[in-house]
Amino acid sequence: MSKTETNPTGTIAWIDLTVSNAEEIRDFYSQVVGWHPEPVDMGDFDDFNMCLAMNGKPAAGICHARGMNADLPPVWLIYLTVEDVDAGADLCVELGGKLIIQPRDLGGGRFCVIQDPAGAIAALYAPLKEG
Repeated sequence: MSKTETNPTGTIAWIDLTVSNAEEIRDFYSQVVGWHPEPVDMGDFDDFNMCLAMNGKPAAGICHARGMNADLPPVWLIYLTVEDVDAGADLCVELGGKLIIQPRDLGGGRFCVIQDPAGAIAALYAPLKEG
């Protein structure tokens, strides 16, 4: 996830797509939308920030379905900003949802992936608190 500023609680902080054929889908959206890919080093491979042509700012991500992302379906995954990812994950389960990816640190924040009672998935995200 590429974030340079903090989003207020309840807003969408990021969106990405996880697929088995990331390079092909990267090229598809580059042509269809006009995004310019920027590689993001993931160790053994690169995922991609898809950047706006007008200013080069990241607009979305396209990721490989590998590692912790291996079991994610190929859907645009929104990252919803919350105050506390672990508390949100607990509430998700308490209210009839499921955890797809357990809470964990990611770059400058913490996230998890949930499935709501209707079956839709989303990520909960909180930037790491300074101090």
